[in-house]
Amino acid sequence: MAAGRAALLLLAAFSLVTGILGGLARAGWGIALPAATAHHGVLMIGGFLGTVISLERAVALGHPLAFAAPLAAGAGTALLVAGLDASLWLAAPALLVALGIAVLRRQAEMHTALLLAGAAAWLTGNALHLAGASADATAKWWFAFLVLTIVAERLELARLMRPRAFARPLLVALSCLLAAGAAADAPVAYGAALFGLALWLGAFDIARRTVKTAGVARYSALALLAGYAWLALAGAAWMALSYAGHAARDAALHALGLGFVFSMIFAHAPIVLPAVARVRLRFTPFFYVPLVLLHLSLAVRLAPAADAAWLRPWGAALNAGAVLAFVLTVLWSVERRGPRAIT
Repeated sequence: MAAGRAALLLLAAFSLVTGILGGLARAGWGIALPAATAHHGVLMIGGFLGTVISLERAVALGHPLAFAAPLAAGAGTALLVAGLDASLWLAAPALLVALGIAVLRRQAEMHTALLLAGAAAWLTGNALHLAGASADATAKWWFAFLVLTIVAERLELARLMRPRAFARPLLVALSCLLAAGAAADAPVAYGAALFGLALWLGAFDIARRTVKTAGVARYSALALLAGYAWLALAGAAWMALSYAGHAARDAALHALGLGFVFSMIFAHAPIVLPAVARVRLRFTPFFYVPLVLLHLSLAVRLAPAADAAWLRPWGAALNAGAVLAFVLTVLWSVERRGPRAIT
């Protein structure tokens, strides 16, 4: 089983590397790559994040058949880059939907319903992509998959501060608005849902308390709260898409995909990775280096000045550097004495 998990993580790493290289090529760096790596978002969301999220759910369920979903996501990415059949891209989210239905039947909770909704959004996005839909149409569904999954995991992993009576109905309403905005291809509604979810998470997530502690708990809380700020900015950018042009589109995509999603990865990895990869990690202040670099690189990339377009390639390079720095920090922090979450 350990070898199988390692193989799945290698498939995820392959998607991450090819996706980052594709992103750098799109940002203007002269990198000679296979044509398939131009599908930067496909590789990052369906390949890397789809494999990692499916693997995390499979580990949580503990059933051998659950590992079919991350295998389909990772193998589908490799086939796509090789220019071969990509039908596994549809199988991966379909399997995750099936797992979500089984879990919801056993445990009818809000976080399991949101996980199922997220998997359904991934399936919808992949189906639209294979049918030749526009990049913006598929991106809305793929990002809905990530946002709903992350909100569900915050409900499941960290729990929330004691919310008011309206908190959960409001979360349901915002999630429905997100799905409606994606289905109707309505960026204003979609952005409003993202902005509302950012405020909801900022108000009710326990990170508001744990940020006052120390060690890995404080680090994770800072990463989470910074991510919620980027989610709010992404929501505003999505709402501005209809009149603000390319700058708003870049902010809408990357404030969400990098600022929010990778902040969540940086926050959760020290806690989740020991269980998924069966390793021990020691927390050190060096974890703050890639976190700070991530946010600085996004600020450079999304600089609003009219004459700042030349900063975009450098911002993209720093984005890649932040992810690489995080991977190296994690590898450097691995201990060899068996699995244990860091403290």
